[in-house]
Amino acid sequence: MPKYYEDKEEDGRACGGVREDLRQCLLESRCVLQENKSPKQCLREGHCRSLQVTFFACKRSMLDTRARFRGRKGY
Repeated sequence: MPKYYEDKEEDGRACGGVREDLRQCLLESRCVLQENKSPKQCLREGHCRSLQVTFFACKRSMLDTRARFRGRKGY
């Protein structure tokens, strides 16, 4: 189960769960903690890539007109 659902408030924004998990993944990564780089730099280097792809798919599904029937991608 994603970390987002454990003792957290509901985020009303679209793709809020994926957004929160991506943020936590970046902030807890070795790149940020030990190398003292910004989360933006770590994201460019490819850390937390699977969550980044899931977040992109969720945001992209908001523009897809078929999402009315299928629902948003992600969780």
